[in-house]
Amino acid sequence: MNTDQKLKEILLSSKTIASVGLSTNPAKESFGIVAYLKEQGYRIIPVNPTADEILGEKAYPDLASVPGKVDVVQLFRKSEDVPPFVDEAIAIGAKVIWMQEGIWNEDAARKAEAAGVTVVMDRCMRSEHRRLVGPALQRL
Repeated sequence: MNTDQKLKEILLSSKTIASVGLSTNPAKESFGIVAYLKEQGYRIIPVNPTADEILGEKAYPDLASVPGKVDVVQLFRKSEDVPPFVDEAIAIGAKVIWMQEGIWNEDAARKAEAAGVTVVMDRCMRSEHRRLVGPALQRL
């Protein structure tokens, strides 16, 4: 169960977020959410097979192509499309899989949790960050 304390721990301890399904379109919600997280100091890794770069960061076609360690795999994909990305997240050793607001998949979540990965479903990472941690300027 994801209590406020657990969500806050995830947000404060995570440094690198791979965002699967991040759009190149600034009008899309995923773009705004990830732009906010980048402003808060997180290292953002776009995962989108149709993009070379998003928000000034090199984009990768899949999680397996991402170099280095990933703390959180953030999913901006339909609930029914989640399972293969959960498999990839487990394979690369991600600590957390965060399914954005409106996205959940109980079977995939159980599989991830059985592999020792923390799962957050149906929560907006930007909203939770604002609520539990606050923007960087408020923390100065």
